[in-house]
Amino acid sequence: MYFIGIFCSLAAWYLFICSKCKVQPQNSRGQCDNKTVCKSDVHTSACRRHPTNMDAVVDASAENAVHGEDGAAKLQDRLQRRHQARIEDTERRKEAKQSQSVAEEKIGYFSSTFNSERASIAELLSTCSGADRAAATQKLEDATVKTAQLQKFVNDSVCFLTQYELRQAQDALQKLQASLAETREEALPKKKFAFRSRTKAAEKVSKQATDSPPDVGRSPDSGITKTDGAPASQQCGFSYMNNAFLTKTAEEILNQDVLLTHLTNCKVRLFGSPSTLHLKHIDSCEILCGPVSTSVFVDNCRNSILAVACQQLRTHNTTDTQVYLHVTSRAIIEDCKGVSFAPLSWSYPTMQEDFSVSGLDPGRNNWNQVDDFNWLAAGTPSPNWTVIPEEDRKTTWDP
Repeated sequence: MYFIGIFCSLAAWYLFICSKCKVQPQNSRGQCDNKTVCKSDVHTSACRRHPTNMDAVVDASAENAVHGEDGAAKLQDRLQRRHQARIEDTERRKEAKQSQSVAEEKIGYFSSTFNSERASIAELLSTCSGADRAAATQKLEDATVKTAQLQKFVNDSVCFLTQYELRQAQDALQKLQASLAETREEALPKKKFAFRSRTKAAEKVSKQATDSPPDVGRSPDSGITKTDGAPASQQCGFSYMNNAFLTKTAEEILNQDVLLTHLTNCKVRLFGSPSTLHLKHIDSCEILCGPVSTSVFVDNCRNSILAVACQQLRTHNTTDTQVYLHVTSRAIIEDCKGVSFAPLSWSYPTMQEDFSVSGLDPGRNNWNQVDDFNWLAAGTPSPNWTVIPEEDRKTTWDP
């Protein structure tokens, strides 16, 4: 009974409040003008149909709706951007993986092809031993052609090979060329110079000549030391010369291995297309050479100017030297300091013909792509070589 009485009292109080709300006067906007009743906390909290409270509820709901729409739009935009970023990252990883796979495939193909061709050339050279002169000549010619093709294959693969792989291939090629030269020397030895028949007068002259010791030394015109009684014409190059102007014609150096060694303060002009060029112990010289069909090797050169076209340039122990270069693969330096490079600017009337003879591509020149085997820091230029500024490059040459 006690609880029933309390419930009835609360119900009567609620009905009284609601009756007061229904009879309140309203203004033109439908709002209650009874300030006394409206200020009542009880009335404000109890009457949900009061116009003033309804406006507040509607405004709050509209504001919440606006904020809700903005938040949803921002959330959707953020999710969209995140999704797009994930797609782009996935694509980048996919492309990087594909590029790596392609590079690995290229390197794998290069290694297998290079090793197979090198083994084929080595086997061909091994069959020259004991063969007659005609068969040995043919096999050596085939080996020479295959070696040149293998050199070209290496040059064409430079763009995707690492420095280590390129160095290994070039070292293997150098050994192969040395083996080819040794095999040629064994299978096709050069005939020694000798008199086949002599008359009595010739014997008398020969006897008089034997009374005095032979002049073993350097040829005055070429500077080449005579060895084993061979005439100087069989040896191509210059050695142990000072303060001299030295030249060789295209006929003299065609397909020859040219050696220049121990030259000081000399000017050398080699017109034509030799097979290889070796420069050793060169000091304060200016050496200009036509297109070399294979490699140029420079060792112990200082304070000099070199101008040459070749397939490959390898420079060792060289300091303070300018190189005007046309190279179809890449230049390599090792244990060098103060070496500077510029494109080849020396020419002579028959140079284009010599380019054709050498097989070099005149339109392909990697003169500024230099690998320093003593500087393997990726992304940082080597301090051992530089590019000659255009204003300091040599453009005119003495005849």
